[in-house]
Amino acid sequence: MLKSEIIEKLQTKHNNLSSYDIELILKIFIKKIIASLNDGNTIEIRGFGTIKKKINKEKQVRNPKNNEILFKKQTYKLHFKTGKTLHKKLNNLSLEDD
Repeated sequence: MLKSEIIEKLQTKHNNLSSYDIELILKIFIKKIIASLNDGNTIEIRGFGTIKKKINKEKQVRNPKNNEILFKKQTYKLHFKTGKTLHKKLNNLSLEDD
């Protein structure tokens, strides 16, 4: 689903908000998530999932074409773990209160 499709769906559900307002809210939401991840925090949205920033360690790598040894700097990747409610909905399991 594209960002524009999300804005369109929210617009139909919330007629009192303009598409500009919804787009602004979505941009602020995304910026806050990015800022929080850059600060080293974990994002947890109950029922949806958890997003963490993990480290790819720096290491030596080899170019398979010419066997040249290169050095790869430390980078970051995102790890997403689905929440219990989302997992059950995706797998069409009953959503009984546990």
